[in-house]
Amino acid sequence: MINNFQWLPLLDTLTCLALAFVLGSAIGLERQFRQRTAGLRTNALVAVGAAVFVDLACRLGGGDGAVRVIAYVVSGVGFLGAGAIMKEGINVRGLNTAATLWGSAAVGACAGAGFAAEALLASLFVLAANTLLRPVVNTINRAPIDDASTEVTYQMRVIAPREHGKQALAALEDSLEHANYPVGDLDVETFGEDDVEIVATLLSTSVDSDELDRVVEGLVLKPFVSQAYWSPSTTD
Repeated sequence: MINNFQWLPLLDTLTCLALAFVLGSAIGLERQFRQRTAGLRTNALVAVGAAVFVDLACRLGGGDGAVRVIAYVVSGVGFLGAGAIMKEGINVRGLNTAATLWGSAAVGACAGAGFAAEALLASLFVLAANTLLRPVVNTINRAPIDDASTEVTYQMRVIAPREHGKQALAALEDSLEHANYPVGDLDVETFGEDDVEIVATLLSTSVDSDELDRVVEGLVLKPFVSQAYWSPSTTD
């Protein structure tokens, strides 16, 4: 340990880690302000951790060692980002948070390898993606859904008394089949104490809203169906 202690390499490591900490914190500050799962500390730790591994690999194995470690950092942060992704029904949330963690790791890797300008550029682009593109995303999301051109996931829901669940399920399948909408997924869940909710997921890029309304109207007329409705989802 004493033999490995050298002031100049230590100063270089300090500079790399400080840069990774500052840039990772800048990325995390924006995430913390948005109240995201991975905020200030998480992004700073990811950037610093990546910088430590890459800097250590550079000092021990040179450029070849750093390349191998960077490859492991990329895959390792992928597993970390997967923990931030949550599935809520047919919606998937946390993809942007996971991608931001990946970006923080890239910033840290650049800093750990001694590429300060590249690390700064990478952090600026990550911040730009999370801030400058937000108004564009909000504008697109507020626009009316074009059924014929937008890839939307649709759900048809039917609520029926538990004793008539099989009849309602058969009626739902028959109605969708008659309308030429194949069912991608079908779930039956408990709804309250006496009812069941049947959820049919339709994966289609060309859905006619009026036709789905007609399917719902036909299902509601069934004596064993309490409620029926459909809803679109474009959340990632």
